[in-house]
Amino acid sequence: MSAFNRVFSAVTWGARSGAASALLCLSLTLPSITAHAGSSTVDTIKKRGELVCGVSQGSAGLSSLDKQGQWEGLDVDVCRALAAAVLGAPSKVRFVPLSSQQRFTALQNNEIDVLSRNTTITSSRDDGLGITSTAIVFYDGQGFLVPRKLGVKHATELDGAQVCVQPGTVNEQNLVDYFKRNNLKYRPVVIENLVELEQAFYAGRCDVYLSDVSTLAASRSARAKNPDDYVILPERINKSPLGPFVRQDDPHWTAIVKWTVNALVEAEELGVTSSNLDSEEKSSDAEVRRLLGATSGVGKPFGLDDRWAYRAIKAVGNYGEIWERNLGPKTPLKLERGQNALWNKGGLLYSPPFQ
Repeated sequence: MSAFNRVFSAVTWGARSGAASALLCLSLTLPSITAHAGSSTVDTIKKRGELVCGVSQGSAGLSSLDKQGQWEGLDVDVCRALAAAVLGAPSKVRFVPLSSQQRFTALQNNEIDVLSRNTTITSSRDDGLGITSTAIVFYDGQGFLVPRKLGVKHATELDGAQVCVQPGTVNEQNLVDYFKRNNLKYRPVVIENLVELEQAFYAGRCDVYLSDVSTLAASRSARAKNPDDYVILPERINKSPLGPFVRQDDPHWTAIVKWTVNALVEAEELGVTSSNLDSEEKSSDAEVRRLLGATSGVGKPFGLDDRWAYRAIKAVGNYGEIWERNLGPKTPLKLERGQNALWNKGGLLYSPPFQ
């Protein structure tokens, strides 16, 4: 029985047996809840002196090594923000590259503190593996990459196109479903090996390459002779929200990861950036003051000092800054914000209030 159910049962029994008995049962059960909420993960991180972050083995814009051998990307910046919030410095993080097969086992076995590795949030992953998602950092989804010379603006114009796709994958099934739903015909070019599939697409053997948009953008920037010759169509044919995962047994650490991400989103909405937050700290806006720790006690629920969010934003910038640095139009990936814009600018990004 969960701690919540134990408390609920105690209250129900007490209501029948008398108020005094109910209070006694509550006093016996509540301490166990408080103890369970204690953050052994944070204690371990502080004792170790570094955050251990699981990332990909190379996904441009999300987590990859630059020419100097330093990790960069949106997922990487999330971990640097966490290190700044908990340990006081974004440099106090060790990145562990993991394959898709290794990632969940590494988290389950306490080899990493957080998995920030372009991982889709699904119901089975959030319940059946002993891990849990924290926040959405990238609204991804499968899309279509096409040569610009075709003049195609929307996926509904792909009737009769040759589509490169891997057999027996979710991509293939989504492709079948999308074209059937829109009464379109297509000719599949089925290639099992991903490298060979991409080579076939850029050699002109097919008109369309279907995959997650983040994968398409990375492929275009790394493998196309001239990335500007290819365009990602605006349609997304499935939902693939990406976000950090942690172990299920530490709700306190889960909250810290979740609200650190929220702080980066909230900062953008409030106009707080890595360069102006020192002046914004003196703002008369109560929301800004709470976010930056100018209001006393805002860090107490997380077991952190009041300036934890200030340090996270100072280290990596707000969400918009992170996007522009790693994924935006001025980067090799050249992605527009789209669904990853703030909720009040036509997107889906939204932080619950800091209250």
